[in-house]
Amino acid sequence: MRLSARNRIPATVTGVTQGEATANVELDAGGVRLVASITAEAARELGVAEGSRVVAVIKASDVILGVEG
Repeated sequence: MRLSARNRIPATVTGVTQGEATANVELDAGGVRLVASITAEAARELGVAEGSRVVAVIKASDVILGVEG
């Protein structure tokens, strides 16, 4: 797989909650929990299941940080 995106995180699927239109895919990325919301169709096509090795590709136009104070 070749991608232009640089924010790639290898992870393992720890759970999939399948809805009618959306699937929430829970990931373990080296001890950090991530959740990816993808279409139910994409989840089926990719065959994601608990234990699957995946790469989370993060593409966002904004990242907002907040601090106390």
